[in-house]
Amino acid sequence: MIGLAAFVIYATVRSFVRTAYWVPDYHYLTPFYSPCLSTSCVEGASHFGTPFGDLPMILPLGFLVLPFLLGFRLTCYYYRKAYYRSVWFSPPACAVAEPHTNYTGETRLPLIIQNAHRYFFYVAVIISLINTYDAVISFHGKTGGFGLGLGSLIITGNVILLWAYTLSCHSCRHIAGGRLKHFSAHPVRYWFWTQVSKLNTRHMQLAWTTLGTLVLTDFYVMLVASGTISDLRIID
Repeated sequence: MIGLAAFVIYATVRSFVRTAYWVPDYHYLTPFYSPCLSTSCVEGASHFGTPFGDLPMILPLGFLVLPFLLGFRLTCYYYRKAYYRSVWFSPPACAVAEPHTNYTGETRLPLIIQNAHRYFFYVAVIISLINTYDAVISFHGKTGGFGLGLGSLIITGNVILLWAYTLSCHSCRHIAGGRLKHFSAHPVRYWFWTQVSKLNTRHMQLAWTTLGTLVLTDFYVMLVASGTISDLRIID
């Protein structure tokens, strides 16, 4: 729970500072600002246009997707276990009585929001596609054409792990194999379900790993964008 809270605090601070999130020479964009769809974004960071005008400072530049990503994380089955026990005390531990007089489960606010997890998953898939595009364009040379730097590898590694975490989601597993009476009649869905099931066994590890890679990616882009360090170039 402490790790999740630390990530939320870091991501919130970085999302509001509006500085050092884009490296124009190599097309590095931190995932906390992707997609950047406002005219408040620095030049070059808006890969999908600027349908929104200038945003007030109370709104982060990634305002369109950040709530959905946070919702996807907070309603994740693994994270639920963490904060149900440490915050909601439901239950605080195995064989320990519920502290609540009346147990309503996920039928009332605020826990009923957990039922929206599948819909957050759909949005997370779209955002993962956008992040994939960001990774592809990060292979950009300073003078144009193909380029490869440490930032490209970090951004790409983060995207791969984010895909693994997203596809290992329990909702994805249900979508792949749910409502089927006979797997033999649906070989493609059965194959996909088996692959997702393998990932699902690593869902907890991927949940924590991707928090770390998100912070690492953002922090590295911030250091390069601010001029604190230079990107380690492999091919330029």
